[in-house]
Amino acid sequence: MLEDVQTTLQDLKNMVAAFVEERDWAQFHTPKNLAMSVAIEAAELMELFQWSDGRELEPGLLERVEEELADVLIYCLAMANTAGIDLARVVKQKMAANARKYPADLYRGRYR
Repeated sequence: MLEDVQTTLQDLKNMVAAFVEERDWAQFHTPKNLAMSVAIEAAELMELFQWSDGRELEPGLLERVEEELADVLIYCLAMANTAGIDLARVVKQKMAANARKYPADLYRGRYR
């Protein structure tokens, strides 16, 4: 069974929080440092696609993409923990705002 089905967002936030606490890293987890870490890890994810057409994952690339994507998400979860952000609430709010901004009947199949 896919772990995404069984693991809640709170489970992941708790896992990240425990990891940070076990290492006494909360002292370094300022919003600025975490935002920078998200950007750095996102750049490492982008680097995997540099100079490719990006239409599909080349053989052997999926594992590296998984690692970098996990790093991005881990830092996002750490930011949510540090800032006390309810990710489920803000994602739902943002998706509702996006639906209003980009109605499906006007934007289906196009990005502008």
